Amino acid sequence: MNKSTNAAEKPASNLASSLTVTSAKYGKVIEIGSGFTAMTFKEKDYSGSMDPLVMVDHYRMTEPTFGAHPHAGLSAVSVLFEDSEGKFHNRDSLGNDFDLMPGDLYWLKAGSGVIHDESPRQGAKIHGLQVFVNLPSADKKIQPSSLHIKAQDMPVYDEHGSRIRIVLGESNGIYGQQAPALPMTILDGRIDSRSGFAHQLNGGESAWLYVIKGELKLTISGQKINLLAGQSIAISSFDEASFNTLRLFNSGNEQAHFTLFAGKPIAEAFVQKGPFVMNTEAEIAQVEADFAAGKLGHLK
Repeated sequence: MNKSTNAAEKPASNLASSLTVTSAKYGKVIEIGSGFTAMTFKEKDYSGSMDPLVMVDHYRMTEPTFGAHPHAGLSAVSVLFEDSEGKFHNRDSLGNDFDLMPGDLYWLKAGSGVIHDESPRQGAKIHGLQVFVNLPSADKKIQPSSLHIKAQDMPVYDEHGSRIRIVLGESNGIYGQQAPALPMTILDGRIDSRSGFAHQLNGGESAWLYVIKGELKLTISGQKINLLAGQSIAISSFDEASFNTLRLFNSGNEQAHFTLFAGKPIAEAFVQKGPFVMNTEAEIAQVEADFAAGKLGHLK
């Protein structure tokens, strides 16, 4: 298990007095077995500006890989892209047992602890994101809960050469469902060549933008940054009264695919150890003991 700590580090670079943006970063490539590959991104690489996200895996999975595993102190969020093929079997100790379909979202608010298992059905090819979202200390010991949103229930912004799925939250006056934990907007967007899209960040919000395919030019607070496929950037604002417009323009010759996460940072020190995110080493030790004793539940 990997272990990391975060102490609300100072953001990397200032673009304005209240806005910080990190440099563009590639993730680390990982492969597990013969059926799982991913590009993984860790909060420690963004100098605190990724908060409340702890990590993001952009993955492709074609066969069962992880088996039943625990979570506690975080939300484990699965976003399936529409080009996934087949069914993604999801089970957890809350009693859920169903298939996620291409384009779906599953938000598992682990709280005090839960057991989870997800794997492709035979012949499926799953393409998506697995995201760890931190929980405030007050929510780390509450009862777990979950939210499943089907692709057909997500509203879509489809204008000016852009097709943006509002997976959660709001953009351009279009409202999707709300996250069961922290208020958060998740966008899954495609922009045609020589077309653009704009999203307004609310005061005090952090954002994490990742280019999955193609290339995009990001403009915010008068700055322009070019992003290539596989690159990501984190943005944070410290002014609750300031609203920043994030503009994306596809300067390439092919359609670009991106994802954007935006939400208020938690700004609490935390410790991550594998599937657990707690505030102290002692809490990590306690949840590990609870898991070993079977207190996090069981799959039926």
